[in-house]
Amino acid sequence: MKYGFVKVAASSPELRVADPAFNAKKIIGSIQEQAQKGTEILVFPELSVCGYTCGDLLLQKTFTDGCLAALKEIAAATEHLKMLVFVGVPVLFGGKLYNCAAAVANGRIAGIVPKTHIPNYGEFYEQRYFTPAPEWGAFTADLGGTPAPFSKRLLFCDGTDGRVAVAAEICEDLWAANSPSDEHAAAGAKIIVNLSASNETVGKREYRRSLLTAQSGKSVCAYVYADAGVSESTSDSVFSGNHFVFENGVCLAETQPFTGEVCEAEIDVGFLNHERKRVNTFVTVPQGSFTEKNAYTVCPCNFLGDGDLTLRKVSPEPFIPEDKNELASRAQTILNMQANALARRIEYTKSKTAVLGVSGGLDSALALLVTARAFDLLKKKRKDILGYTMPGFGTTDATKSNSMLLMNTLGITAKTVDITETVKSHFKDIGHDAEDMNVTYENAQARYRTMVLMDVANETQGLVIGTGDLSELALGWCTYNGDHMSMYAVNCSVPKTLVKHLVRAEAKRLGGKVKTVLEKILATEISPELLPPDASGEIRQKTEELIGKYEINDFYLYSFLRRGDSPKKMLYLAERAFKNKYPREQLKNTLVNFYRRFFSQQFKRNCVPDGVKVGSVGLSPRGDWRMPSDAEASLWLKEIENL
Repeated sequence: MKYGFVKVAASSPELRVADPAFNAKKIIGSIQEQAQKGTEILVFPELSVCGYTCGDLLLQKTFTDGCLAALKEIAAATEHLKMLVFVGVPVLFGGKLYNCAAAVANGRIAGIVPKTHIPNYGEFYEQRYFTPAPEWGAFTADLGGTPAPFSKRLLFCDGTDGRVAVAAEICEDLWAANSPSDEHAAAGAKIIVNLSASNETVGKREYRRSLLTAQSGKSVCAYVYADAGVSESTSDSVFSGNHFVFENGVCLAETQPFTGEVCEAEIDVGFLNHERKRVNTFVTVPQGSFTEKNAYTVCPCNFLGDGDLTLRKVSPEPFIPEDKNELASRAQTILNMQANALARRIEYTKSKTAVLGVSGGLDSALALLVTARAFDLLKKKRKDILGYTMPGFGTTDATKSNSMLLMNTLGITAKTVDITETVKSHFKDIGHDAEDMNVTYENAQARYRTMVLMDVANETQGLVIGTGDLSELALGWCTYNGDHMSMYAVNCSVPKTLVKHLVRAEAKRLGGKVKTVLEKILATEISPELLPPDASGEIRQKTEELIGKYEINDFYLYSFLRRGDSPKKMLYLAERAFKNKYPREQLKNTLVNFYRRFFSQQFKRNCVPDGVKVGSVGLSPRGDWRMPSDAEASLWLKEIENL
């Protein structure tokens, strides 16, 4: 396990019904193939040693003896491997037959988990053969001279890392109202495996997916589902080998039915540990809290390796869905959330106008688009949206032109207030040399613009709509009591990388002249425009040259806040996400800058205005992120120094 990732696979190799020796060879072959890939947990289907569709042959002693011999052969094949393998096998215990998941590792049988819920409907007559798992107690099964723990409550843990605990359930157990995996997760299992034989019928694949989504999500776990394959008997049913790997409600991998493919994925156990700490509605039960009857037995194994990620795709834009259709749908959902939240605030405050600064940049464009939507929802005249462009020392002709075009095409009231002379007068008032382009020079412009908007809102009984985004808030890239302040912040939980997609989506929806001007804005360099343009009249103050690329900062922001990653893990993942795009040194420098700014700028976040949360990451001090303004970043920065 490297950086908390565990490589898992689900496989349904070729089998012959009622031929354990043949099946053992195929299973061993699959184990050897996966060992070459560095797989650490490998799961086979229900009764995979013999075949699920054996019928009354299951009751034959010769048959069960053959299955036991095959199981021992499979266990022996794992002797020199770092791998935990689950196979399905019928086990005779206490004079009764049980449908079991056998865990094998390090050349031995690590434990036997009997099935809890035995179906007896449709084509599944398992109660004819099998007994449900004993409700209480842990036992030792004598498997032909080989003892092994026998219980529905077993946790398989790597001997070197107690953070990874694996538990098993079998097919119908997932479908039941009181799934054993509920209890497994509460006992500390981070990975649940399911050895299944779910026949294929119309609509069943979708139902499986919905069950696995819900179970892995509400249990804050990973779920590896191995389904019986096409080699099973087709006397009355057909099986498709529809395997899945889920992580906290998200499908990491799926094999299409009837393909015979192996389902492989890398599970982020580090994220699951973080999520369980964060979500207080998920309650774990410490081992000492179990009674003697329902206590879990820990079965130590050695199965974790240290291989690099080879399967898991690390998205460079974690806030953005990769599927274009999903992205389009999500964009409209977010825009509607922003607009409805603002509409509610306008209604509650009985505001007659909405006032905002329109700079010709991305953030103010999005805020204006949202405000127009809110007014449309309220059936208010767009002329009551008061948009102000306030050119100053750094305003270029291009951004000023774009701001006016956008306001005019959207049909709002456009105003221009040139702040240059007023700010110069302000410099005289405070004794500042206008030739000294320091932070005072920059912030005086931002604060005066905010004062104009606030006073206009007072004059017109309106609300000042904030334009700043989540990325700026995280990095403190805003002027305290300047653009940092508003009466309602519609973009406060939208990161910069997502702002672009929302503006692009709205441009596509609206079309015409609005689309043309929005495309110009999308092509404009990101800048606060607080310093004079260069000799050619172009933007001189380029934000990403000062604070780092926004896509890298947003990547770190998501990793840090949503997944709880350490600096070491964040850099490791960034190298994969931005492979061949940014050198390691640039990624590392941006990471240092991210932590320094994030910690030092908390004082700005501790007093931000209300604003709508649209995603899983937010920085509101009233709920999403609470941190003292004088917290030290030394621990995190020291870790980066050693990378």
